[in-house]
Amino acid sequence: MKKQINKVLLFSIFILAAIISCSNDEDLDTSPPGIVSNISVTATNGGGVIDYTLPLDDDILYVKAVYTNSQGEEVFRVASKYNTSLEVNGLNQTTPVNVKLYVVDESENRSKVAEIDFTPLKSFIFLVQESVVIVPDLGGVKITWDNIASKTVFVYVHILEGADETIRILSSNNAQENIFIRGLPSKELTFSIKVEDFDGNITELEEQGKYTPLFEEKIDKSSWSLVSGQSINGNAYEGRTVNFWDDVVDTVETDADNSYFIATRDNNGGSLNFPLDIVIDFNKNVKIQRFKIWQRAFWYNGGGITYHYQEENIKSFNLYGSTDGQTWNLLGQFDIGDPRDSAGNIPATAFQEAIDGHDFSLATTSDEFRYLKIEITSNYGSTSITVGSEITLFGLDNL
Repeated sequence: MKKQINKVLLFSIFILAAIISCSNDEDLDTSPPGIVSNISVTATNGGGVIDYTLPLDDDILYVKAVYTNSQGEEVFRVASKYNTSLEVNGLNQTTPVNVKLYVVDESENRSKVAEIDFTPLKSFIFLVQESVVIVPDLGGVKITWDNIASKTVFVYVHILEGADETIRILSSNNAQENIFIRGLPSKELTFSIKVEDFDGNITELEEQGKYTPLFEEKIDKSSWSLVSGQSINGNAYEGRTVNFWDDVVDTVETDADNSYFIATRDNNGGSLNFPLDIVIDFNKNVKIQRFKIWQRAFWYNGGGITYHYQEENIKSFNLYGSTDGQTWNLLGQFDIGDPRDSAGNIPATAFQEAIDGHDFSLATTSDEFRYLKIEITSNYGSTSITVGSEITLFGLDNL
């Protein structure tokens, strides 16, 4: 009797599940939405913008465009129901492209296809390549280009020195870009360029010409002197203002190289208000293009922990040049940045950058000047002390 009751119970459950399933199937929307209409295309460099009118369905989710790119791969782009246009791109051709448009609703039903053909304009990667300009600079070259699409490009720079070839890969999505390539010898080099987009379309390698980077040297510091009347007092404890250019970089491991300036509130009129100026007389004329700056590293109570990026260290600053020590020309505004996360943790790469020295470049090679003003605009939080270890300049010395 018990077995019969169990059989009846199982049969009843099966019938109930079947009824529920049938009920759900009846509620399921299987009707496809309507198609887009009034389709038009505005060709772009390497693609096109497709405009359309959506159907009147009230459950549209998105519109999907399917086409074959210039690599022979079927790809798609989508636009939500709140848009009436979408962009197709990644094309490297001036022959017609067929695009299939589908409307997809919230139940994932797909409409019938609506198609359109269009011919894209010449890809922006060719326009980038055609706009490339190479200009010799100190220790390298400056490369500029225009990117009217403001899409990511990879510019491959092939540098030939005799039989030896070096390849530098530059990347940007800026409308106008200028990038320095450093560390090149001051001898005639052959430069060739090719440009690739994010979709793998690439131009042919094209020779740009032969260029000779300008000779670059480290600016000798032996003649430098402090213009104390225009500078903060950085002489506190073991610190000295002139330590900022004594060619000794402070290190983590020992206090034997205590080479940094220490500007305190007490030694500067009871207030450490930014900006804080350090003015140097080179006692000669120079031109500069780049420089390195080091933070204080050793922490007396740190137990072997580095002092880099701690609250007293220099963070941001401006550089000015002058021929007379009175009229100043801005050379650039710079910021070391703050790599600390919300818990105060600092990546190992940021520590290594601080140990090696932070590298900065001017936008262009400076004019000839004799006086340098370092205008410190912030540290990492201290209101009572600011410190820094070393600055080294690179360019043309003793002009």
